[in-house]
Amino acid sequence: MPLQPTDIRERMIVALDFSTKKDVTQCLARLDGLIRYVKVGMELYYAEGPAIVHYLKEQGLKVFLDLKVHDIPNTAKGAMKSLGRHGVDMVNVHAAGGVAMMEAAREGLEQGTAAGAPRPLLIGVTMLTSTGQQTMNEELAIPGTVEDVVVHYAKLAKQAGLDGVVASPLEVPMIKQAAGTDFLTVTPGIRPLWAEKGDQTRITTPEQAFQLGSDYIVIGRAVTASPDPAAAWERIVNAVQAACL
Repeated sequence: MPLQPTDIRERMIVALDFSTKKDVTQCLARLDGLIRYVKVGMELYYAEGPAIVHYLKEQGLKVFLDLKVHDIPNTAKGAMKSLGRHGVDMVNVHAAGGVAMMEAAREGLEQGTAAGAPRPLLIGVTMLTSTGQQTMNEELAIPGTVEDVVVHYAKLAKQAGLDGVVASPLEVPMIKQAAGTDFLTVTPGIRPLWAEKGDQTRITTPEQAFQLGSDYIVIGRAVTASPDPAAAWERIVNAVQAACL
């Protein structure tokens, strides 16, 4: 999907991988209103609770609440019903929980969303971008290639009525071919060439991710851990614009 100048920042999600609201407010101040969409993960949500989501929404930001729900269907349904009340824009479950669990989660999210408000996007996590072929085969005891498993999970997520999946940008073309171009792909594992690789294995640059067809990319430490987050962010945006517009 070709990028439009007005929607680039709407499709670039900054991961707020912090443990306190103070850290978040300091990071946002240094980014000086440049970003549009943020991700709240387990560390921050478990430390600050729903209040951090409400604070971010008050700042005019879209919020991807990344808790990766994975439980029996009834529990997943209840969890999503609760999360739907917080006004988030995107939530996720582990696709490995199966179709029944994903369907229940979708139903719970629909029930929890305020009347007249759009349901948050619900996406399924396929295989964590920190998981490589050897780990998947030998430690998780899942046979086949990572790509085959990711595509299989994507098909299950679509069957369950989810809006898309989380995957490595490298797998996006296969997912789009198997599940359709309208099936959303949210891709972490994003590292500019000048940033450290960290604990990710299946990674690309931001511009490569969009060129491969990612609908949303998630960027964390390359921005938030930079000595100058605003400069790092603009450097990434400029690289995407140069390569993809």
